Amino acid sequence: MHSRSTSSSRSGWADNGQYEYRVVTIGRTTSRSDARRLLTDEAEYGRWELARTLLYVGGERRVWLRRKIIRVRSTL
Repeated sequence: MHSRSTSSSRSGWADNGQYEYRVVTIGRTTSRSDARRLLTDEAEYGRWELARTLLYVGGERRVWLRRKIIRVRSTL
């Protein structure tokens, strides 16, 4: 299992910088229940949501996760 972060400008979606994306690659030997557990943990604790999935011929899965970027503004 590999994961890497990508910026929204390289992701191919026009989102005006409102989301950040993370690409997770799940190997073909990973069971569906383990993949589901991994993605559930990312959603629960990292506040990621599923943006896109891609299943390759060999069984490898690539999953794009996204989460809203919250910008803090000074109130002073």
